[in-house]
Order: sequence, then structure tokens, then C-alpha cells
Amino acid sequence: MSISFRRLVVAAALGLAFVPGIAQAESYSTLTKQGYATGKLSRGKSGAWGWVVANGQKKFFCRMNVASAYVNRKEMVSFTASGRMLKTNRATYDDVIGGPDPNKPYLKDLQAGRVKAGDAGGCSPLR
Repeated sequence: MSISFRRLVVAAALGLAFVPGIAQAESYSTLTKQGYATGKLSRGKSGAWGWVVANGQKKFFCRMNVASAYVNRKEMVSFTASGRMLKTNRATYDDVIGGPDPNKPYLKDLQAGRVKAGDAGGCSPLR
């Protein structure tokens, strides 16, 4: 039995018509401009660090887009791709780059949800 190409296309189009809308990823800056509130730093289902951004009806998980953050004058942390947080020596880091990085966030700000647009990556809807 052979199914014609035209019938296959029609069947696919009808099948897609009944599938609920596919959720689109959003950017963190777009969501905050729309009035979404940012939660505390947490882990998503995949183990990645990020923030839940919500407006009461819809919720998104925005992945963290930060490789490292300052803790205090002596310590900083680095984040691995698998979601581990490793303590590192801030003095060594600052010596290598020539001084403190004014654009590097502090861990306490990330944990509290005080996020800059560049610190958050793409946002996926939560179900």
C-alpha cells in the first residue's frame, strides 16, 4: 500500500492543527519589561542554575548565563556546565585579568534574584 505524498501532507497538516501551541522561548529582558518578577536562584529540572520568572499566570525558567561570580574580597565561585559551583581564589583571578572586573556579579545578588539582563540566558516556559 502506497500513500500519496499529497495525502501525507494533508494528514500532517491536520495533525498539527490539533496539537496545542508550541511554547516559544523568551528573553529575560523582554519578560522583565512585561512586568514579570524574578525569583531566587534555583536549579531547574536539568540541574542547571537559573531563575523562575513569573507574572502570576505564566512562569518561565531563565538559565544562568554567568561563568563565575564574586563572593567577597578573597573568594569567588565558578559554575561548571553540569551545574556544580566551585570555589576559587579571587586574588589570583584579579591578578591575571589586571584588577577586579566591574561587570562580574556578586553571588549574593544572583541568589537574591537581582539579575542583569546579560546574566540570564534564554527563558523556557514552565509547565
